[in-house]
Amino acid sequence: MKELLPLVIWVVILGAVFAFLWWQGYLMRFSNYVQATKEELRKCTWPSVDELKGSTMVVVVAIVLLGFFTVVVDLAITLVVRQITG
Repeated sequence: MKELLPLVIWVVILGAVFAFLWWQGYLMRFSNYVQATKEELRKCTWPSVDELKGSTMVVVVAIVLLGFFTVVVDLAITLVVRQITG
């Protein structure tokens, strides 16, 4: 019986929360939001596989270039600081 008490308490709490949300209309608003989101996603045009591959390559190249630039600038600043303090 003691093992079931926490379960019963949680069921009562969740039931009360669900009833409150239903009574306040939050569940209907959430349902309407999900439905509207589904409708908007149907209107979207999704990229083809080739477009997706091309965009992915652009992002990868940009990240590599940015990383290289960061390393070069960091190295240059390190050398300047070593010359000043050294």
